[in-house]
Amino acid sequence: MINIFTILNEHRHFWKQIFKLSKTELIKQYKGAAIGPFWAVIKPAFTLFVYWFAFTVGIKNLGRVDIAMPDGTVQYFNRFIFMLTGFIPWWFISESITHGAKAIRQNRQFVTKVKFPVSTILTYTSLSRVYIHFLLTGIMLVILGIYDVCYGTQFLSLYALQFFILCPIMYIFFLSLTWSTAPMCAFSKDLESMITSVMSGIFWLTGVIYSSYDLPKTNMQGILEFVMLFNPINFFVNAYRKAFIYHEPFWACHTTDPFGLGINWEIIVFVAEFALIFAFGVRKYNSLRKTLPDVL
Repeated sequence: MINIFTILNEHRHFWKQIFKLSKTELIKQYKGAAIGPFWAVIKPAFTLFVYWFAFTVGIKNLGRVDIAMPDGTVQYFNRFIFMLTGFIPWWFISESITHGAKAIRQNRQFVTKVKFPVSTILTYTSLSRVYIHFLLTGIMLVILGIYDVCYGTQFLSLYALQFFILCPIMYIFFLSLTWSTAPMCAFSKDLESMITSVMSGIFWLTGVIYSSYDLPKTNMQGILEFVMLFNPINFFVNAYRKAFIYHEPFWACHTTDPFGLGINWEIIVFVAEFALIFAFGVRKYNSLRKTLPDVL
């Protein structure tokens, strides 16, 4: 039986420890580095620079992105800004999935030697990624503000406040995913390696450097766009762009309806995937948590 109350009950008396351990997780990650926590910014910044250079300077000087909006107009965006607003959620998601998958194995002492609820390990590990996400989002807002002042653009608007809705949804979604991946990775290190390897490929299947709304049409109108909807990471990348540069609500529909039913498939598919991952995560965690001490 799917029982979310088991996980909630495990968290009941451990909230202070969760916040303390989430900070410790960050300190532990950058321990021994000369510039310490600054790597949390330098690493994603350098990665973004490489992608920007490759796709702006290296390939046909692709300096701007043309986006067809739902009202039929076409808006033009600087490619760096376009990539930046997609890269920020991608970095959080990528780190949450990879670090979350190995969280139990790396913190086995809390499972085998200390009476500490296993689900809280996943909570504080994911929470440590949120701190970095807030920092990177703040830097992104500064960059958008500089562009507004220097180039007369209007990137920042009240729609940016949707961040405070999108961030918790994104956190819960990928925390739910770790409820299934982390216990399974504790049983199989091969699964952990597979997840790490697959994430590099998923990057190219997500519209971080291009718009999933403007993919080439096939003989079946919009079918490729529809297939892209089944990548939940793509939903958050597009949602962040809607909040920060498109100036529209994150539930606004850009995708073609291949079945002609007048349905916002983007939201429908995401909600269905959210419910499925949440339910599967709870069930998988409850079925494996009691055997984890013996395995580790």
